[in-house]
Amino acid sequence: MSDGARSGWVDSKRGFISRDIFVDPAVYQRELEKLFTRAWLFVGHESQIPNPGDFFTSRMGEESVILCRDKKGEVHVFLNSCRHRGMKVCRYEQGNTSLFTCPYHSWTYATDGKLQGVPLYKSLYDGVLDRSEHSLIEVPRLVIYKSTVWASWDAEAPDFFTYLGDAKQHLDQALDCRDGREGGSEVIGVHKWVFPANWKFAAENFLGDTYHNPSHRSVDLIGIGPSAAAGVKGRRDDELAKAKHIWVSFPQGHGVHSAIAPENNEYVNSFVSNPEIEEYFRHCFEERKRRMGEQARLLPFTGTIFPNTSYHGRQPRGLCTWHPHSPTETEAWRFFLVDADAPAQVKEYLRHYYMRYSGPAGMTEQDDMENWLYATRASTGTIARRHPFNYQQSLHASTMNEHVPGKVSTQITEEMARGYYGAWDAYMHDAGWPRLLGQDAAQPAAAE
Repeated sequence: MSDGARSGWVDSKRGFISRDIFVDPAVYQRELEKLFTRAWLFVGHESQIPNPGDFFTSRMGEESVILCRDKKGEVHVFLNSCRHRGMKVCRYEQGNTSLFTCPYHSWTYATDGKLQGVPLYKSLYDGVLDRSEHSLIEVPRLVIYKSTVWASWDAEAPDFFTYLGDAKQHLDQALDCRDGREGGSEVIGVHKWVFPANWKFAAENFLGDTYHNPSHRSVDLIGIGPSAAAGVKGRRDDELAKAKHIWVSFPQGHGVHSAIAPENNEYVNSFVSNPEIEEYFRHCFEERKRRMGEQARLLPFTGTIFPNTSYHGRQPRGLCTWHPHSPTETEAWRFFLVDADAPAQVKEYLRHYYMRYSGPAGMTEQDDMENWLYATRASTGTIARRHPFNYQQSLHASTMNEHVPGKVSTQITEEMARGYYGAWDAYMHDAGWPRLLGQDAAQPAAAE
């Protein structure tokens, strides 16, 4: 198709999605312009920049940005592009600096973004160049929530917590300490890799696509839980097996798969190969019940915060961002999380488990990537693109729920995907913020 604004991509009511949205260059370019410039995007974690001068080079859509802490301790997000000729002013993944110097013409910026130095300024620019007007381009909206840093290029975007909505209580389960204290996480490592698939397939997968579990059958058979012990089947490390599973869609486009534990929930041994670590997690379990009471019964599994940030809430605990490279190529970043004050032995143990489980060398991610790349390839064919994908699973099974806010299903469903693509379609057709925040967000907009 040639018209990037064509309607008919998303039919949430009937449950059909055009394959064009996964491969068409015009659709992809429109995503960069209409979606990634307006949505709230995850940029990084405060633990990656604990000291003045610390920086972490991140991404927002296709564009490189610098997450940094200036000499006063303030956190900023800047476009990683010199105001002179656009060269990256920072080519390192992370580190500490007092200045960002463009390697092209040596324009130099302080960590608060201000243009500090211009070679031959007096002889070439004096009286012409106003340095105060040529600072690094700074993101206008930024929020730090439980040490995670989120940003939006849209100065008119709703506040982050309105954007997050009722998905907040599910995301909290990944960000909060294992013993129920609020926040307290830190990043112990980031995996980055590129795979040949559209970014939305990965985001959709984490919305709660439990239907794809047969893809992981080999992993389940050999047992890849935290202990990696003989005879331990499955990849769950907690009480999820005894819980009542729920799938929840939110009007902002977020979707989660969570669970509600039984009233008399008991700790399940998960680290049988290491009694000391087992005791640590048993203590966290009991302390969480004591602190949170009835709320401790809500257990996270997976979810996606619209548009491209996903999470694992238990093990392997972490945040995933799916950065677009092109319609058919994505760069994945996995930020692995632990409690900042967890014993060193626990952090090291979990670090090994996280690598074994997920990431480019992890067994489950390899299963998923194979699906995503074949699904992308299956969207490029001339004949294939005439036939939309089917999203009719449990089409009328979800209901609004006062105990767990959102559109809730107690059976496997694609409601989260229908809601996700409804919100996606609204962005693509310039719908106003009220609609994006819940007023009929699942319905396709009219063409421009």
